[in-house]
Amino acid sequence: MHDETALNIEEILERIPHRYPFLLIDRVEGIQPGERAVGIKNVTFNEPFFPGHFPEHPVMPGVLIIEAMAQTCAVLVVETLGEKAKGRLVYFMSIDKARFRRPVQPGDRLELEVVKERARGNVWRFACEAKVDGRRVAEATVAAMLMMDEAG
Repeated sequence: MHDETALNIEEILERIPHRYPFLLIDRVEGIQPGERAVGIKNVTFNEPFFPGHFPEHPVMPGVLIIEAMAQTCAVLVVETLGEKAKGRLVYFMSIDKARFRRPVQPGDRLELEVVKERARGNVWRFACEAKVDGRRVAEATVAAMLMMDEAG
């Protein structure tokens, strides 16, 4: 299975518009276009949300774990569609069945596995799972839409 693709931070920046402080993935590994990918977020104490969440016990907000999943989904959509996705945005549409099982803290390496469940037209749905050290910390079903450009 060595035909999988990995993207570094520069390549991610070419595919999605998110930037600091809202870019929440550092790498995408194991990309199988049209099927699955694994986003990597190296969580550090320097994250901008930790001073307020929480000062004495830093925990990554669950909504940001979901956002990191959605960003990984967007990279997979763009990587799958290639030139057809150039210049188009992938919008996060819905979250279902979100569950948070363990806190994510500074020093954790968050692995965000996204698996395509369905793609109809420009709407995609993914089963997402977040893990730290092989242990599930969160899961959700995420839907996203590739926006059409002005020409159609």
